[in-house]
Amino acid sequence: MTQPGILWTILAFFAVIGPLIFLHELGHYLVGRWFGVKADAFSIGFGREIVGWTDKRGTRWKVAALPLGGYVKFAGDMNPASAPTAEWLAMSPEERAGTFQAKPVWQRFLIVAAGPVTNFLFAIIVFMAVFAVSGEPRTPAVIAAVQPGSPAAAAGIVPGDRISMVAGQSVDRFEDISDIVRIRAGEAVPVDIWRNGRQIHLRMTPRVDLERDNFGNEFRIGRIGVSPAGRTIVPLAWHELPGAAVRQTVAIVRMMVDTIVQIVTGRRSVSELGGPLQIAKFSGQVATMGWFDFIIFMTMISINLGFINLLPIPLLDGGHLFFYAVEAVRRRPVGPQATEWAFRSGLAVLMAFMVFVTINDLGNLGLWTRLAGLIG
Repeated sequence: MTQPGILWTILAFFAVIGPLIFLHELGHYLVGRWFGVKADAFSIGFGREIVGWTDKRGTRWKVAALPLGGYVKFAGDMNPASAPTAEWLAMSPEERAGTFQAKPVWQRFLIVAAGPVTNFLFAIIVFMAVFAVSGEPRTPAVIAAVQPGSPAAAAGIVPGDRISMVAGQSVDRFEDISDIVRIRAGEAVPVDIWRNGRQIHLRMTPRVDLERDNFGNEFRIGRIGVSPAGRTIVPLAWHELPGAAVRQTVAIVRMMVDTIVQIVTGRRSVSELGGPLQIAKFSGQVATMGWFDFIIFMTMISINLGFINLLPIPLLDGGHLFFYAVEAVRRRPVGPQATEWAFRSGLAVLMAFMVFVTINDLGNLGLWTRLAGLIG
């Protein structure tokens, strides 16, 4: 399949990131309004304002030049650490009552948490729609066939066995097996099976299958060589949809956590970490495959956005939530010096990470290989 052009890729990237950033910030904004906090600005992007308007509440809605993020600036939230300033203290009691810092810690916590939660809600709504139309896969985790010479055969699995656990994670349906195994290529994992009413503990190493998609992207996929008797799709009643959608979202988050742990522990290459350039590349490619694939891709990015923002890193939502949790336990805010130091450190970490993933992205796009060829 032909690679999409640069213009198409850029437009597709904005079509993915723009709405998701808007939803994220809208979560902050709506919960802030619910608690009576005035918003001074609602920005999609950073830097110089390109276009904007001021609503009747005095909120400046704008689109900025660098569309790699966004923010809601609440009244009273005058620095990255959300610490009270002399300017805030100089406000009248009436003005101060409508500011972010005047609110109790539990309200500030909910306002900040609303951004990532909105990203997860978007994913849940999409999955609800998918399950409403096509049903939920619930294939029994019973093995019907074992591929000769496969990791499953080497471990002693035979047709009729029911897999109940893989890599310490419970298995309720056959689809769970592939979700767990696919990110553990070449990694020895424990497997529990039931055979004739008896539980058996095994160990196997999923083989590494290298797959290429229609655009030439290569992926390492773990497989153990088993298959079910057939695929079971269960139609869901309306009241079952939220639970199924939440389970799907939680499973994806768990896969993200497992992947990060693998990278940190050296079991997965850091070259697999991607940033904005990688997202843009895949956005353009997926956009050529149709609207359904594009929406599912947006859903995955939304879950990523929600998950990353919950990491306890200062400057991210998770960093703010951590300080609010400490404040709730101590019954007083963290000292301004400690807060300032933490947020400066958080900025350094985020900047270093962005540089690293950008270098990775450029390498995955083949830039370093082409430069080496020119130099050589």
